[in-house]
This record gives sequence, C-alpha cells and structure tokens, in this order.
Amino acid sequence: MTRAARWDLARLIHPFSPSDFFASRFESAMLHVPREDRSYYESLLSMDEIDRVLTTLHLNHPSVHMVNAAKPELTTNDYCYPSGLIDAARLYQEYEQGGTIVLNQLEGSLPTLMSLCRSMEAEFSSRFQCNIYVTPPNAQGLKSHYDSHCVFVLQIAGEKRWVTYDAPVERPLRGQEFTPDKYQAGEKSSEFVLHPGDMVYVPRGLMHDAVSTDAPSCHITLGVLPNSWTDLLLEAIARVGLVDPELRRSLPVGFASQGFDRTKARAFFRELLGRAAEQADFDAALDHFAEDLVSTRHALVYGQMRQIERLASLTVDDRAAPRPSLLFHLEKDEERVRVMAYGGAISLPIHAAESLEHALTADEYRIGDLPGELDDPGKLVLIRKLVREGLVEVL
Repeated sequence: MTRAARWDLARLIHPFSPSDFFASRFESAMLHVPREDRSYYESLLSMDEIDRVLTTLHLNHPSVHMVNAAKPELTTNDYCYPSGLIDAARLYQEYEQGGTIVLNQLEGSLPTLMSLCRSMEAEFSSRFQCNIYVTPPNAQGLKSHYDSHCVFVLQIAGEKRWVTYDAPVERPLRGQEFTPDKYQAGEKSSEFVLHPGDMVYVPRGLMHDAVSTDAPSCHITLGVLPNSWTDLLLEAIARVGLVDPELRRSLPVGFASQGFDRTKARAFFRELLGRAAEQADFDAALDHFAEDLVSTRHALVYGQMRQIERLASLTVDDRAAPRPSLLFHLEKDEERVRVMAYGGAISLPIHAAESLEHALTADEYRIGDLPGELDDPGKLVLIRKLVREGLVEVL
C-alpha cells in the first residue's frame, strides 16, 4: 500500500510555516490565508457528503442543530422529531428559510476528519474536534461572539464575509464562554471574504461574525481543546493535598458569618500556597495530562484487514511505518519496555526496546534494518505484534 498525503498543520496553513505560527500567532493573533485554489480542501469534505450524513445516518440533536441570527426563537421542535431524531425534511425547510445547519464533532462519522483531528492532536498535544457549518445564501448563523477555544476555519464551498473586532477576554478558559448580555463587539479590526480553499485561524477570545454571500456556504471549524497552565496548577496542588494533611484541613469554623475575622485565615492561606509550591511535582502533573490524552485516543486502523492478510508472507525486505499520527507513551525498567496507546498497553523484553522505539518513531524502514539486539526472526515477530495492535502498518 502507499500512504496518502497527510493533513497536518503545515498543509493546513501553507504557505505560512508552523514555526512562525507558534511563534507569532497561536493564542495571540488571527491568521488569514487566502488561496487561488478553490479545491484545496476538497479531499476533506464536500456538500454531497454532508447531505449524505444528514439524510442517511439518522443523527440526533445536539449532534446536529440549527442557528439563525434572524430567528432567535428557532428551537429543536422546528426540525426534530419528539425523540430528538433529526427530521431531515423539516431541517432543510428551516435551512431554506435562512437557518444554518451545524454538525457537531463530525470527526466521529467521517474518517477524513478523524485523521485530520488525530494529526493535529499529535502536533499540539491537545484534543481537537470538527464542527461543520452549512449556511444558505445571504444568511448569518451566529451574531457577533467569541469562542472560548481557538479555531481553524477551512472554507469548503461558497463564500463568507468575515468581520473581526476586539478581544474582550484574553485567552478565555472554557468556563468563560461568550454571553451576549455581557460583551458587545467593539471597533472593527479586519474585514475579508473567505473563498473556497481559504483558511482563517481565530484565537480564542477574538470577537467575530460572518455572513454568507449569494451562494450556500460550508466551512469546517477545527477546534483546539487544550489543557491550560491553570489545569496543570490545579492538578499539581490536588496531588499535594493527597500527601500534605495541612491542605486537607477544613475551612475555618464560622467563615461564612458576617463578622468573621479573616486575618489568621488569610495568613494560613499564604502559608499553604508556599507549602504547595515547595511540594508540587511538575513532571507528575504533566504526565497526568500526557497519559490522559494518549489513553483516550482510540485506534485509527483503516485497511487493517489487508494488513492482517500481509502478515503470513511478511519478510525482512518488506517496509513498514508507524500508523499516521500515532500517539503513544513508552516506559522502561531493567527488564521490560511498555508501550501505552489506545487505552491499553503491551509489554516486551528490554532487549527489544531499541527496535521497538525505532519501529514506532521512524518515518518508514526496511524491517531487516531495525536497529538493536533482535535477530531477523525477532524483528518479524515484533512487527507482526505491532501490526496486530494497530501501531504499525506494512507499506
């Protein structure tokens, strides 16, 4: 088999470089990439594929819902059966009247979008999700707002006129969601039209809105769902609380009373912050988030039936490679090497460690060229094991 071109950050934002993106744009500034290639993203999604999903997969609310800035009274009763199942006929009636169709987390249904998410997760060490917005001509789904997570917007079909404003909340946490009664759009900071093949990266907190032009519009919103330093600090302090009984003391008796004197409690609070800072284990807290990400990424093993068929005739002259965007965690001791991936683990003798690490990290390789202490039969045993586990594929 040959490997298809992978969607990664470099391809997503080309010709802008990933190094420049992380240095100057990520979580800080918008990036608009116009292109002359209207088919740039066509391998990811099409309007026909969206219609197939909506009319044949029997999806439910809220995996599909509708928004219409001109019709705030729109409810699920307008396009769903009482059970919550989407009524595709009524959904399209509302679409004809200006409603935007939103398909949440469509990566769960379409392999191309799941591969895109997994590739980005491997680069960012953050979860990703794909939401799809289909807007009829001359319509607006959402009024001016900000998102509490960064997004890459990939225009698939039609056009949308975008306007950006200020950022009333810098890098909002997920709990700091936009509320229209609290935040209003300020002065315009930019205005542009997204054409098919164009991309815009919008950092979290930046106010924006978009209106379709004279044709139906479809775009992918690729959302970044990171853990923050706040999350890490909370995890680290929670771990200190498990070993330091002072942090487990109850709050002062009577602290909710109007006349409570907070002087001693304030001093003890500062003392506890110092104790937590001294004992906090950065590596243990970071390992917690790394292991959580790795263990919850399920296997993407497209073509596994053919892979299994290949194993009986496998030779050391065959070439292999890690599964695209493989996320794994390796641990060693004096006797064993363990690989954690897909929510499980495999354990091998320590003399296989060098060959194993190369098999999981090299771009591709001849099986007989694997480094380490394994002989040729041992290398074949290793690759067969890794193929069966969905970690490696034979090319």
